[in-house]
Amino acid sequence: MSDVVIERIARPERKLSGSWQELIASNLDYHRATFLWKCEGLTEAQLRRRPLPSSGLTLLGLMRHLQGVERYWFQRRLADSEPRFFPYRSEVTADGDEWFDEADPTPAAEVYADYLAACEESREVFAKATWDLARTVPNPEYGDTDVRFVLAHLVEEYARHVGHADLLREAIDGATGE
Repeated sequence: MSDVVIERIARPERKLSGSWQELIASNLDYHRATFLWKCEGLTEAQLRRRPLPSSGLTLLGLMRHLQGVERYWFQRRLADSEPRFFPYRSEVTADGDEWFDEADPTPAAEVYADYLAACEESREVFAKATWDLARTVPNPEYGDTDVRFVLAHLVEEYARHVGHADLLREAIDGATGE
């Protein structure tokens, strides 16, 4: 039996034309797969490793964060529903922000399964909640926005964290990619 948590990830081709919703959905799936590609072939210990001395970031911590991003933005903001967040342990940082406690004992395979479930839940919400891109979405962080802003912000979240994942992965085992 392999200790690898995430075996093989196939990244989908991105759509280059189509409706705005089709392009955003395609980009989100591409970035989701790219994040997982950065975690592919690693063991639980490697996913929990903090390879950058100036950062407490781990690939597993980013995965926990991204499931929260998916549920917060899609379910709470776009669908106006109360998501079921996995009860990961969190801590308050020196800046007063809340972040996942890297000592959380939840096995990486469970975090991975939870992340996949959050992405699937988001795809279901996306299909129902993006019919009116100009619809106002209440947002305590930024003020009222529209659906387009929320979707663009999600692509931004993934772009930023895939960059983090790229650096973490290279520091863990030297693997590089795009």
